[in-house]
Amino acid sequence: MNTKFKLTLAILAGVAIGAAAVNGLHAQAKAPLLLVSEIDVSNPDAYGREYATKQQALIKKSGGRFLAIGGAGGAGAGNVTALDGEAPKRSTIQLWDSMEQYQAYRNTTEFKELRAIGEKYAKFRTFAVDGVAP
Repeated sequence: MNTKFKLTLAILAGVAIGAAAVNGLHAQAKAPLLLVSEIDVSNPDAYGREYATKQQALIKKSGGRFLAIGGAGGAGAGNVTALDGEAPKRSTIQLWDSMEQYQAYRNTTEFKELRAIGEKYAKFRTFAVDGVAP
């Protein structure tokens, strides 16, 4: 009987330690950064050809991911549908691990050179929203 009690106690202790470890890992999970861009494109063909595809490749190379791309300018864009107010001509939603990762991407020479090209064909409004931790 004493052996069964010890075995049961050992199993319960193992379950408790495992649950505590999982809880600790969840507490360490960091919320992602969502980046939303509203883009007023004046020349969709040139924007798509000279800017959008190159910037999308740089974003992916830098660790960002696209959740949505919509509107004028080609480069894999779907539709943008207005629900309240007027929809932008183009909009993107990106996912980044952190603001630091996103800032590192924006500080690259490649970003700055490409953005100068993009600003010839569009005006940008970009903002970040803290995501919810998993």
